[in-house]
Amino acid sequence: MAHPDDVDFGSAGTMATMSALGVHITYCLVTDGDAGGSDRSLPRAEMAATRRVEQTAAAKVVGVHDLVFLGHPDGRVEANLQLRCDISRVIRQVRPQVVLCQSPERNLDRIYASHPDHLAAGEAALAAVYPDSRNPFAFPELLEEGLEPWTVPEVWLSAHPTMTDVVDVTEHFDRKIEALLCHESQHPDPAGMQLRVRQWMGGTAVANGLAEGRLAEGYRVVVTI
Repeated sequence: MAHPDDVDFGSAGTMATMSALGVHITYCLVTDGDAGGSDRSLPRAEMAATRRVEQTAAAKVVGVHDLVFLGHPDGRVEANLQLRCDISRVIRQVRPQVVLCQSPERNLDRIYASHPDHLAAGEAALAAVYPDSRNPFAFPELLEEGLEPWTVPEVWLSAHPTMTDVVDVTEHFDRKIEALLCHESQHPDPAGMQLRVRQWMGGTAVANGLAEGRLAEGYRVVVTI
């Protein structure tokens, strides 16, 4: 994900659901979110440190304890070779069965989900899944670090314009909200945020055939093998 709190807005319910089933999850944050918030008097380095603490606390709420921060500059993320290498490194270290990332395609119905950093992080993550992390000749420095190639079988794209699958996370909605509220520096209106998130998730559920009152998070699932 591009920023701290991105995973919580898009997928904290899914993370809580998976961790409750015993799935081991690792978060990879491309930036520290140093361009976030609205307090101009706060030094950006302090904001970055704050957001790492907030994301770590939010992850714990949904059962995630492994986090990797890549430290790329917030607001200036590019899907360049350096970012592709950094994400490929994490993939080879973690060796996941699924990579969940942001969509590289702009969603004009959810423009806030299509921040340029999100699009770039999604593009770099997809390139890292295929072909970089599985290709022994891509980024030979990773082989020199002792990291063998790894093939990720499946990618879940969050906020993609065309969903193929949803996760019913109704039972974990409270944990999602608790995780989001850990990002105190980003929520001038916590009550309004909670209402918007419930509305989004309710709309996703109904649009994908779930009963009225259910809450869901949606993905475009891509099989890569």
